Parts: sequence; C-alpha cells; structure tokens
Amino acid sequence: MQTRREVLGHSAKVAGLMAAAGLLPAAAQAAWNEAAFKGKTMAEVVAAMGGSAPAESKDVTITGPDIAENGAVVPVGASSTLPGVKRLMLLVEKNPSALAASFDITDKVDASVSTRVKMGQSSNVYAVAMLADGKVAYAVKEIKVTLGGCGG
Repeated sequence: MQTRREVLGHSAKVAGLMAAAGLLPAAAQAAWNEAAFKGKTMAEVVAAMGGSAPAESKDVTITGPDIAENGAVVPVGASSTLPGVKRLMLLVEKNPSALAASFDITDKVDASVSTRVKMGQSSNVYAVAMLADGKVAYAVKEIKVTLGGCGG
C-alpha cells in the first residue's frame, strides 16, 4: 500500500514531465489596456478602446439602484438590443479610473451583463456598447452613494 506522501511525490513528477513536454496550459492572463484604465472621461476610454465618438441611444440600457447604501459593492448591469455589439463597458464618472468593467461580446450571446462595481461617491454611471462597425452608443444613470467605497 502506498502512503499519501508517495502518491504526492509521483503526482509531482508526472506534472513536471507534462509541463516539460508542453502538455499543460500556460497560465491565463487578463488582457490589460493601460490607456483605457487611465482614461478619466468616457471619450478618453472609448478612444483608448478603439471606438468613435459616443452617442446616447435608447437601445442601450443600464440598470442599478437609485441609491446605493454601500459604494464598495454597487450592482449594475448593461444591455443592448443593437445588432453587432462587440463590447459592453461600464464606466463610473467620478472614480479615479472611469473604466470599471469591459466585456467582449460575441454574436452567439445576448448583449447583457451584470456585475458589482466600486463607487467612491455619487456619480453618473455609463453603459457603453461598441459595435462591429465602429459606432459607440451609451446610456447613463445617476447613482447616489451614501457610504463611499474607496476608503470613504
């Protein structure tokens, strides 16, 4: 009967051989667009992501509370009925980095996302849809925060 220590030793050897042979996947790394995260306004973020001038649209919707009790976890969502949406983004106007989230969308899924964002203070939140033809549409909602999420 093998001991636990022996089994773990053999497993480590097998994993080492698989890694040396290139049979293990490389570590997953998130794509990082530094210019987009440094953008302070919607126009700067959209330009850094390769989009054109944004235009307000009724085909893009944003969901979220009117008043968030805790700015550290504010539930927001974005969706669009426009055809050809390739990216949905959530931007918080008064955060140090306006870009809060970016989602790449394929034609096989509905253009609808939801997440939680951190808000340092009451601010406008934008849902931005980037289309395959380069057009950019957005919707805006003001969310009031009673307790700041960025150390406030």
